[in-house]
Amino acid sequence: MPRDMKAKLTTFAIMLFFWVMLSGMFDAFHLTLGVICCLLIAHFSHGLLFYGDCKQPWVRSFVGLIAYLPWLFYQIVLANLQVAYLVLHPRVLEKIDPHVIRFKTRLKRPLAKVTFAQSITLTPGTVTVSVLDDEFTVYALTRSVSDALPGEMEARVARALEPEL
Repeated sequence: MPRDMKAKLTTFAIMLFFWVMLSGMFDAFHLTLGVICCLLIAHFSHGLLFYGDCKQPWVRSFVGLIAYLPWLFYQIVLANLQVAYLVLHPRVLEKIDPHVIRFKTRLKRPLAKVTFAQSITLTPGTVTVSVLDDEFTVYALTRSVSDALPGEMEARVARALEPEL
């Protein structure tokens, strides 16, 4: 089966699964509408979910991403606590030290770069300002946060989505 057809079928299956779970409508009329909508969306937008000519199977990327998410959620909780500490500290103006930093990433795949950029932005106290080729520009609320970039987060994204690195 051609890769394009696999991408369309997989996109359709994912869309239909989420549509059924979120709608809660199981009668013939609503299921038919759901199938038609999911078919159209899968036909026109399968390239958004399965981007480019991937050298590794999408299953490997999916499993790697699922394995990465618990660590990311833990980092988000830690960053929330750090930002809350800063905001509630009586000398908040002395504690914050905002920086805009630039660094080169070793990530090559677009999916890995987007995942890394979104992970940075999801972590309180940091915002990915831009990604241009291999250069990231990131706003960080404190010096310690800016010193930690790219660091372990980039390594974990690489391990999850780019096994060749």
